[in-house]
Amino acid sequence: MSKDTPTKTANGRRRQTNLVRGGQIRSQFDEISEAMFLSSSYAYDSAEQAQRAFKGEEDHYLYSRYGNPTVSVFEERMAMMDQAKICQSTASGMGAVFASLACLLKAGDRLVASKALFGSCDYVCTVLMPQYGVEVETIMSTDTAAWEKALSKPTNAVFLESPSNPTMQLFDIAAIADLAHKAGARLIIDNVFATPVFQQPLDLGADIVMYSTTKHIDGQGRTLGGAIVTNDEAYYQDHLRMFIRHTGPTLSPFNAWVLSKSLETLDLRVRQQSSNASALAAFLSDQPKVTKVIFPGLESHPQYALAQKQMTGPGTVLAFEVDGDQARTFKFMNALELIDISNNLGDAKSMVTHPTTTTHQRVSADERAALGINENLVRLSVGLEDIDDLKEDIEHALSA
Repeated sequence: MSKDTPTKTANGRRRQTNLVRGGQIRSQFDEISEAMFLSSSYAYDSAEQAQRAFKGEEDHYLYSRYGNPTVSVFEERMAMMDQAKICQSTASGMGAVFASLACLLKAGDRLVASKALFGSCDYVCTVLMPQYGVEVETIMSTDTAAWEKALSKPTNAVFLESPSNPTMQLFDIAAIADLAHKAGARLIIDNVFATPVFQQPLDLGADIVMYSTTKHIDGQGRTLGGAIVTNDEAYYQDHLRMFIRHTGPTLSPFNAWVLSKSLETLDLRVRQQSSNASALAAFLSDQPKVTKVIFPGLESHPQYALAQKQMTGPGTVLAFEVDGDQARTFKFMNALELIDISNNLGDAKSMVTHPTTTTHQRVSADERAALGINENLVRLSVGLEDIDDLKEDIEHALSA
């Protein structure tokens, strides 16, 4: 993996310090834990102040659909994670996906997107965007030559996940960013699987990075949320800011408070989950009833060299194929006693899902086959349990 040395950020502090103290504000009560401002609206000293605030001549909260002190703390802390100038939160991860694209694209524009996407992301790109008159081309391959061909004509936006859900395909972000910019496009990266701990797409040339904060950033299965981070001030001011204000996919102050507290332990949690995932990937590779293991930290991964180049850790999610058909795969999953069956990921609790019948059930059978999403494929999000308990649970289920 590429070097992961903590360096000082723009505010002179290192990442873990920013995760604990970034964006912190205190009320007149000098509380240690960040306060929660459950207010939908705000008062003004005078009608003249309200006028100045709405004209942007004075900095003042207007309405919590526009901004809220608790949400601002979370957004500033999230921006620090990616060393970005701007973070716009949303009510969910899919809210972030849709807003990042819909604010930018209009009828007649062109979107190039990976086909290796989470099922709902694929729906936004291939169903909703064409309904709005956007031309969409999807790329099945990770080969940069395929992207070069698709981006040989003017394009407005490029969207991809790296690593992808669920088969851990990696894309050369720096190379695709260069191609996107030559085509006139902004590159949007879904960085959920890598997390900001292990991958910094803005440093690799991406323009916009989005997260489902429901996943690792909360990390304990409590709240929905999303975030869009960028250094592109024109994108934010001309497109995203007003789109969020007037369509309302707003993060609640309560969820923002929970997420801010979760960020304090994000780095610690994700590194331990990744350590557990690496151990399980090696363990599964030795199981005779497992025919394939897909994990960026394994040398058997077809893009292992790329993972070493652009990521500082392999992540917390892996996929593997059970020796057998869907019925046998279900039997394995149903025999698990510790690991939960759930379509979420990034949680402190380990969980498995069957992508063919859950997250990717609406993707056509031919497309699933081309992406390697087979009926015996299991996606495993690795949590914080004792690694030996996880191994014993999997071994027991495989013996079923």
